[in-house]
Amino acid sequence: MGEGWAVRRRRAWLLAIGGGVGSLSLFVTLLVVGTYVASAGLPGAVGGAVGLAKGSVPAAYAGLVQKWGNLCKALNPALLAAQLNQESGFNPKAQSPAKAQGIAQFIPATWATHGMDANGDGKKNVHDPEDAIPSAASYDCKLAANVKSVPGDASDNMLAAYNAGPYAVLKYRGVPPYSETKNYVSTIRKMEQSFAAPTGRLSPTKQGAGAIAFAQSKLGTPYLWGGNGTAEQGGRFDCSGLTKAAYAKVGVKLPRVANDQYNTGPHPKRSELLPGDLVFFANDLTSSRSIHHVGIYVGGGKMINAPYTGAKIRYDPIDSPDYFGATRPSAK
Repeated sequence: MGEGWAVRRRRAWLLAIGGGVGSLSLFVTLLVVGTYVASAGLPGAVGGAVGLAKGSVPAAYAGLVQKWGNLCKALNPALLAAQLNQESGFNPKAQSPAKAQGIAQFIPATWATHGMDANGDGKKNVHDPEDAIPSAASYDCKLAANVKSVPGDASDNMLAAYNAGPYAVLKYRGVPPYSETKNYVSTIRKMEQSFAAPTGRLSPTKQGAGAIAFAQSKLGTPYLWGGNGTAEQGGRFDCSGLTKAAYAKVGVKLPRVANDQYNTGPHPKRSELLPGDLVFFANDLTSSRSIHHVGIYVGGGKMINAPYTGAKIRYDPIDSPDYFGATRPSAK
């Protein structure tokens, strides 16, 4: 009679912890396979009221986004947060070349008509988030009402109207065929899931193991600040350059900067981490904008990461005082 699976797994584990980097890589491979097999039957997130993921919105604005994000059925707090992030990166002083202003990027003519004195201080200030965030939600909902006769997804049509105007949505009976508008809607809807607090266990992705395999192939490579792994850079990476390249290898496009990578998928709890999840570290544990480091979780409380100048790509523990949270990147 052959030995049981549990005995074989224990033997592999004992072999792994007794070896060096090569043995640890073997252990990680076994751990990844075992974890994905065990989690394959996990249900996805279940429906319910939409809350904001921890730290996804700067603390100063989270209450406003949560409150005003529920103003109408086409809007929710995570969608409003994603829109504000896309418009300004939550910068209340932002100003575009087209003269769009504030955290919600209102142009002056639109603000004159739709701006609100939401905080009751006697003036409507496009640079004051207490006015601009409620005004953005109110304007969204007015646009949703204007295009409610158009077939298709009400939230998509609302966002398209915000970007291209309601007349374009009415004319084309849906999201107009403008590349800017189509990209605007797609980007915000994808980001929406990252700003939403999960309401149930998250399903594993198929890409995690492939991302780990790529990162493992780079173990021992010296760190380079700004490194993207190009030939000119000697194949070296910084932290977010490594994670971007690892997920590009499996067909998932990530932004270049770590704090933007946080907004590329839902956020599993520490107890729900799976191999392949991105793990993040921040200076301010209330704001994802302060994230300064990212790695790829491999299981067992470890990550592969490009740590800092003078170090090499290696395994490190994830549990530290600046651990911020995790993201499960999505190809959708």
